[in-house]
Amino acid sequence: MARNNNGKMSREEAGRMGGEATAKNHDKDFYQEIGKKGGDATSKSHDKDFYQEIGRKGGEATSDSHDKDFYKEIGRKGGKN
Repeated sequence: MARNNNGKMSREEAGRMGGEATAKNHDKDFYQEIGKKGGDATSKSHDKDFYQEIGRKGGEATSDSHDKDFYKEIGRKGGKN
Protein backbone atom coordinates (compact mmCIF):
# COMPACT_ATOMS: atom_id res chain seq x y z
CA MET A 1 0.00 0.00 0.00
CA ALA A 2 1.41 3.40 -0.96
CA ARG A 3 1.98 5.53 2.14
CA ASN A 4 3.19 9.10 2.40
CA ASN A 5 5.79 10.36 4.87
CA ASN A 6 3.51 10.45 7.91
CA GLY A 7 2.16 6.93 7.42
CA LYS A 8 -1.15 7.92 5.90
CA MET A 9 -2.61 6.47 2.73
CA SER A 10 -1.64 8.44 -0.37
CA ARG A 11 -4.26 10.17 -2.48
CA GLU A 12 -3.41 7.79 -5.32
CA GLU A 13 -3.97 4.72 -3.15
CA ALA A 14 -7.21 6.10 -1.70
CA GLY A 15 -8.49 6.81 -5.21
CA ARG A 16 -7.60 3.33 -6.43
CA MET A 17 -9.30 1.68 -3.48
CA GLY A 18 -12.39 3.85 -3.87
CA GLY A 19 -12.58 3.03 -7.56
CA GLU A 20 -12.33 -0.68 -6.88
CA ALA A 21 -15.07 -0.50 -4.24
CA THR A 22 -17.33 1.45 -6.60
CA ALA A 23 -16.74 -1.07 -9.38
CA LYS A 24 -17.76 -3.93 -7.07
CA ASN A 25 -20.96 -2.18 -5.98
CA HIS A 26 -22.28 -0.96 -9.34
CA ASP A 27 -23.15 -2.51 -12.68
CA LYS A 28 -22.89 -1.41 -16.30
CA ASP A 29 -26.16 0.55 -16.12
CA PHE A 30 -24.76 2.73 -13.33
CA TYR A 31 -21.74 3.70 -15.42
CA GLN A 32 -23.89 4.31 -18.51
CA GLU A 33 -26.18 6.61 -16.52
CA ILE A 34 -23.38 8.69 -15.02
CA GLY A 35 -21.75 8.88 -18.44
CA LYS A 36 -25.01 10.14 -19.95
CA LYS A 37 -25.43 12.73 -17.19
CA GLY A 38 -21.86 13.91 -17.69
CA GLY A 39 -22.31 14.11 -21.44
CA ASP A 40 -25.54 16.07 -21.06
CA ALA A 41 -23.90 18.51 -18.65
CA THR A 42 -20.91 18.97 -20.96
CA SER A 43 -23.12 19.62 -23.98
CA LYS A 44 -25.02 22.30 -22.05
CA SER A 45 -21.86 24.08 -20.92
CA HIS A 46 -19.88 23.99 -24.19
CA ASP A 47 -20.56 25.30 -27.67
CA LYS A 48 -19.86 24.05 -31.18
CA ASP A 49 -16.34 25.53 -31.18
CA PHE A 50 -15.40 23.41 -28.15
CA TYR A 51 -16.37 20.19 -29.93
CA GLN A 52 -14.64 21.24 -33.14
CA GLU A 53 -11.43 21.95 -31.23
CA ILE A 54 -11.37 18.65 -29.33
CA GLY A 55 -12.18 16.83 -32.57
CA ARG A 56 -9.29 18.58 -34.32
CA LYS A 57 -6.89 17.76 -31.48
CA GLY A 58 -8.03 14.14 -31.41
CA GLY A 59 -7.64 13.83 -35.16
CA GLU A 60 -4.12 15.25 -35.01
CA ALA A 61 -3.16 12.91 -32.17
CA THR A 62 -4.52 9.90 -34.08
CA SER A 63 -2.72 11.00 -37.22
CA ASP A 64 0.55 11.36 -35.32
CA SER A 65 0.29 7.91 -33.75
CA HIS A 66 -0.93 5.83 -36.74
CA ASP A 67 0.49 5.11 -40.16
CA LYS A 68 -1.04 4.72 -43.61
CA ASP A 69 -1.82 1.03 -43.03
CA PHE A 70 -4.05 1.92 -40.08
CA TYR A 71 -6.19 4.18 -42.26
CA LYS A 72 -6.31 1.58 -45.05
CA GLU A 73 -7.57 -1.02 -42.58
CA ILE A 74 -10.28 1.15 -41.02
CA GLY A 75 -11.36 2.22 -44.49
CA ARG A 76 -11.60 -1.42 -45.55
CA LYS A 77 -13.65 -2.29 -42.45
CA GLY A 78 -15.93 0.68 -43.01
CA GLY A 79 -16.48 -0.32 -46.61
CA LYS A 80 -17.82 -3.73 -45.54
CA ASN A 81 -20.82 -2.23 -43.72
